[in-house]
Parts: sequence; structure tokens; C-alpha cells
Amino acid sequence: MATHIAPTVDGEIPKPQTKQIWVVFWILFGITALEFLIAFTVPAGTLRTIVFVLMTIVKAFYIVAHFMHLKGEVKALAWSIVLPMVFVLWLIGALLKEASALFEVRF
Repeated sequence: MATHIAPTVDGEIPKPQTKQIWVVFWILFGITALEFLIAFTVPAGTLRTIVFVLMTIVKAFYIVAHFMHLKGEVKALAWSIVLPMVFVLWLIGALLKEASALFEVRF
């Protein structure tokens, strides 16, 4: 099935915006390469886990902002997506902390 590209007002078909896609690709590639470097050089522990979580959030931001076109939306829509994500991350952290505290209780 062929896609239809609507011409602009002056009758010309706009050029594809592949440069921005390649920029995002190289940013995501760089972050992923850095993750692999950290995975094989930094010993396992809390610091490595925190770095991985932060890098995953950055990669998720780039994917959502550019490929799901959220970057050009109004701020209220972006906040309506980001704020619940923050609460869900807080909930996961709180549940993990409580779960680890549960194993320290002596019966």
C-alpha cells in the first residue's frame, strides 16, 4: 500500500526529515554503548543500578519525545504523562524498600 504525502501550499512535496531521526539514533546508540561499557567495567552494586535506571529514563524520553511526537505537544499533555510516571517509580521504590525491610524482621 503506497503512502500519500500531501503537498505543501506552494505545491511541492516536503523532503523527509531523516536528519533528526539519525541524530536521535546516534544519541540512543551512544547511551546504549555507554551502558554496555558500564555493564562490563563497573562492579555490580547500587551505583551501577542507579546509572542504568537513569540511562533508561533518558532513552525513554528520547523515544517518546521524537518517535511518538510528544516533543511538540502542549506542556499539560507532557506533564500528564510524566507526573504519573514519577509516582509509579516512587511506588516501585517504596515497595522494594518495604520488601527488603520485610526480610530483616525476625519472627
